[in-house]
Amino acid sequence: MQASEQVHEGLLFATDGAGPLLQRDYWGLIDRCASSPTEVMEWVALHFGEFAPKELCVFERTGDPDGPLKLGEEMEVRIRGAGRCHVRVIHQDRQSFTLGTLPGHPEAGRITFGAYRNERGDVIFHIRSRARSGSPIIYLGFYTGGEAMQTNTWTDFVNNVALTVGEGIIGFIHADTTVMEKEHEEADDVQGPTYLARGDET
Repeated sequence: MQASEQVHEGLLFATDGAGPLLQRDYWGLIDRCASSPTEVMEWVALHFGEFAPKELCVFERTGDPDGPLKLGEEMEVRIRGAGRCHVRVIHQDRQSFTLGTLPGHPEAGRITFGAYRNERGDVIFHIRSRARSGSPIIYLGFYTGGEAMQTNTWTDFVNNVALTVGEGIIGFIHADTTVMEKEHEEADDVQGPTYLARGDET
């Protein structure tokens, strides 16, 4: 079996879940960021677990704790109210990496963390997930509080990254949810990143 096949073996793809496929975006412009997008992502990969709010979500790595996240590495996730589950790094390049869910996770799909520049040269840190509920039971119960907790988890993550590599967020953190249309879902590469982070030039 090739390495790429091993990375994607046994994942809980969005096609295995229940309910609508949702694309969720969380992003912000980093104020006075002294690092390039690639350097930002190197830092995030090295200190990933430090950026999530511990009262909501805790990540425990299974790889080298003193090195950055690597392709194929898995993490145990403890989500408040949902117990323990696991994710795996299924894609990685200079400006982004993507985590895929494994069976037992409350969501089926993947989430990409990346950094890039806008036309003015501002560094943007951007998280985008594409997922549906992991099962019909989870789908029915998710909207009792899971949606708000997920938004709080990832907006805090964005803010903590921005405070680490810069002086916080310019303006506010954007949080948007889009229901994927059928044609977009059919064209989606469920094994790849949810978006491409490009443009590392200063």
